[in-house]
Amino acid sequence: MNGNFDFVSDKRLEGQLDFIVEIDKLKNIARKSMVFDGSHFENDAEHSWTISVLAILLKEYANFKVNIEKVIIMLLIHDIVEVYAGDTFLYSAKRSAAHIEEEKSAEKIFGFLEDDQKAYFLSLWKEFEKRETNEAKFATVFDRLEPLVQNYMTQGGTWKKYNVTYQMVIDKTSHIQEGSKEIWDFVKKLLQTCVEKGYLAKEE
Repeated sequence: MNGNFDFVSDKRLEGQLDFIVEIDKLKNIARKSMVFDGSHFENDAEHSWTISVLAILLKEYANFKVNIEKVIIMLLIHDIVEVYAGDTFLYSAKRSAAHIEEEKSAEKIFGFLEDDQKAYFLSLWKEFEKRETNEAKFATVFDRLEPLVQNYMTQGGTWKKYNVTYQMVIDKTSHIQEGSKEIWDFVKKLLQTCVEKGYLAKEE
């Protein structure tokens, strides 16, 4: 506990409010992609909000029935661990080892809450990461979709800066089809258009 609200007699409420104050730091965690209009680099809080709206809006394209409330909660909390672990670029060599620090961070950040809520959010965070349930498969569609649209709108901004190629993007995003075949069809057309426009390099 940070003790921001130690005057509150209800310790459960105190922990919940301290948790909110702590996760507000997501607004300071910058990502590598720019917002759609290219005005600034997106932060984690903006990312979580955008992909949550996307999931609500595009629910009809799921391959299966989903509990949309569960999907939204997953999307809102999936990057909370980055308050401590920071954002690791999807195409970074460090990406494969990032989960170790993220798991430690998950225990710490959700530890602000009492046991029942801690267990609930921690289980949903782990479910999202494993990508095995229908809700997790559908939620991860949007975690991958948004940066693709951002790079299209910014004419390949991040891709060009970090020498990301078409095959690299395919390798990191092809699991979108597990959650939505229709959105994956859109993504393939989007990526091909990006190659044609010179936004994304394609290996010979």
